[in-house]
Amino acid sequence: MSQYDNVSVVKQANVYFDGKCVSHTVILADGTKKTVGVILPASLTFNTGAPEIMEGVGGACRVKLKGESEWKTYGAGESFNVPGNSSFEIACDEPYHYVCHFG
Repeated sequence: MSQYDNVSVVKQANVYFDGKCVSHTVILADGTKKTVGVILPASLTFNTGAPEIMEGVGGACRVKLKGESEWKTYGAGESFNVPGNSSFEIACDEPYHYVCHFG
């Protein structure tokens, strides 16, 4: 799927890590919320509340989930799951475009 139809977009951006990650919240017709964003080249650590599925749309990243010792690489068309109430480290050498699915 290359686009979401019939959505509402929250105009205010979610800006993290001094602008190294910027996303917008998208609300689908059924009330489901997602964020669509970009992580610029950086190494960052994110904490989660709800479980997340990070879907890569462009670029690539390396990810290490909390409790794991190995880094895994993900690119466009690939996804990784993050448990709720957890964290993950992400390292990007190029802009990484993503959709974050919650729940």
